Amino acid sequence: MNISFRFAFLLSAALIAAFAFSASAQSASKVIGRANKAMGGEKALKAVSTWRQTGSITRLSDGASGRYEAQASGGNLFGVSYEIAGFEYETGYNGKSGWARDSRSGLRTLTGDAARDMQAEAQYRNTRWLRAKGEKAKLTLAGPAFVRGRAATAVLMTTAKSSRLRLFFDNETGLLVREEIPRGGEMRVFEYEGYRAVNGIQTPLLIDLEEAGEKYRITVDEAAYNRPIARSAYDFPVVSNEPIPDIPSLLNEIRANADRVDEMLENYSFTEKRIERDLKSNGELVEKSSETRSLTFYKGFRITRTIEKNGRPLSPSDQAKEDRDVQKQIAEIEKKIAERQRRQDNTRQVSSGAAGQPSGEGQRFTIAEALKGSLLLNPRRERFRGREVIVFDYEPNPAFKPQTRNERLFALCTGAVWVDAATRQVVRLDAVLTKGAGNFIAKAQRGASFTLENEIVNDEIWLPARADINLSVRILFAGININNLVLYSDYRRFETEVEDAKVGKPDQ
Repeated sequence: MNISFRFAFLLSAALIAAFAFSASAQSASKVIGRANKAMGGEKALKAVSTWRQTGSITRLSDGASGRYEAQASGGNLFGVSYEIAGFEYETGYNGKSGWARDSRSGLRTLTGDAARDMQAEAQYRNTRWLRAKGEKAKLTLAGPAFVRGRAATAVLMTTAKSSRLRLFFDNETGLLVREEIPRGGEMRVFEYEGYRAVNGIQTPLLIDLEEAGEKYRITVDEAAYNRPIARSAYDFPVVSNEPIPDIPSLLNEIRANADRVDEMLENYSFTEKRIERDLKSNGELVEKSSETRSLTFYKGFRITRTIEKNGRPLSPSDQAKEDRDVQKQIAEIEKKIAERQRRQDNTRQVSSGAAGQPSGEGQRFTIAEALKGSLLLNPRRERFRGREVIVFDYEPNPAFKPQTRNERLFALCTGAVWVDAATRQVVRLDAVLTKGAGNFIAKAQRGASFTLENEIVNDEIWLPARADINLSVRILFAGININNLVLYSDYRRFETEVEDAKVGKPDQ
């Protein structure tokens, strides 16, 4: 432990906190159990399906005030809005994407860590810590603290995607008195007091909020539980009158460009680094192992060669084995192509990309394929990495009839997709599995997530840059958690006999 020049003060505070902490023989489960009891009982808390609060908010720096409201329902729908002296702010998660809007910066879809944290907060605001185990979140003791001069105990809640929410419970009452909730690079702090029973649940009516360098006091005038809230209350705000392209036409362009991208991709080699991560019991996300592979594409099929493991080059013998495996892959591809050509009496050429094999095995599965089974909603225009993009939420299309295993999987996903307005290519995709998918032998659990971000290469093609994969798979009676980060790099273009395909809007 580092001791600063204020040794005496820090040491005495630590001793007092340590005494209070050890005297109560705390553990994370005991702290949470005591909080459940203090706040109305676990059964009553789990019975909450919706909640809504309205009141006023005051900015402490100048005394300006205005309206405030917050609500949550559906397990992951969440929204907050307030207005102070004409300045409006609102943020939320609609089950597919997180967003924020204010009078200064306008409307924007959250991406990266901010999007991850918004989704985590939405789940937390709906179910608190009650479903942490099912959501693969870790609850760990984070030590003693003081909140408003009273002894408290902190519990760290780390989600499967590594969002870290710090919760503080009063040692005497057991009530939740403070939260530290991340939003990307920003930490927002909530402190609660003035608890009163509402429908049998202890509810704070005074909230102190600190965010973006400002402090606010929120006074809740009305709080209610389990009242119907229309799903439309969480809809993405519509604030622009700028026309959006016709959705069916845009989808056709995206699919056509995906085919062209596949053709161009055969002129590129690149590397893929797959990092396997593990969320430890203490809430720390650590790297377990990594593997780096080089990738090329041969007649629409992927060719892979492992070149590093855990940051170290392969031994000569292992490298020779990889070389032999590449030759085997090529031979198997040629055999498959020849068999297919014979079956089709040489009337159909081999597709290089999204079309693939009927079984969906062996060839690439593109984002365009993922969108086949989706309805695109809430279209809006935004800026992403300095470029104009069209953003959509998406959800399963009940009329779609998936033909392959991958199509069946993505047909159960919701999320958001970012499309470059100029090239009509997908530059980012967020996906969350809405229900379990698979069979008795292997089944991906509900809540599995996937995020893909692309980068533009040589000013001609958007190619994968990063993929974040988080899912739980049950194989027979065993559960496996997969938490992988995949990084793509070293794109190198090489010449082939195939004429370059141009990607963008079709000629008019």
